[in-house]
Amino acid sequence: MTQNLSYLKESPSQTAGPYVHIGCTPNFAGIKAYGGDLGATMKTGAVRGQEITLKGAVFDGTGTPLRDAMIEIWQPDAAGLFASANETRGQADPNFTGWGRSAGDPVTGEFTFETVKPGAVPFSDGRMQAPHITVWIVARGINIGLQTRVYFADEPDANAQDPILIRIEHQNRIPTLLADKTGDAQYRFDIHLQGPNETIFFDI
Repeated sequence: MTQNLSYLKESPSQTAGPYVHIGCTPNFAGIKAYGGDLGATMKTGAVRGQEITLKGAVFDGTGTPLRDAMIEIWQPDAAGLFASANETRGQADPNFTGWGRSAGDPVTGEFTFETVKPGAVPFSDGRMQAPHITVWIVARGINIGLQTRVYFADEPDANAQDPILIRIEHQNRIPTLLADKTGDAQYRFDIHLQGPNETIFFDI
């Protein structure tokens, strides 16, 4: 549901810098403001569907976790509906924002989202996509935010029919897009910027 902004010129890119957390997650950075960081809470009440916890970290080419990364996610609710004015297929869960932001832990680099397992959404041609979460990654040294997706390893049938996954030429890299179930309603998704386990990133 990306807006068409082709009439605008692209702004020059620059690294997120060492101050991204002060501007985007001030409470996390120790500056008490706004009553809470935007995106820190995705559930504003009793939500529909399966509540899950998604954890992970961003690793550089040496396998070292980045301690200054910031992750944003956007997803539909459990019924596959977005909390957007452009959603025409129905009414999304009013207690679920569909958008979250998490700064990496300053020691481990781990990010955490308390969310719901998303429902399937249609592709542009009407085919259903496997349940997934859209991810945006920024950190010092990354000039343009990286885009990827989180699919779920415990949805093999849906993943096998997903119109995006089946178009990936190197099918052996699909596991880099899969979150593994690590416990009851617990999932793990690590992002690798480089190396043999480099995550697939999307140019959108």
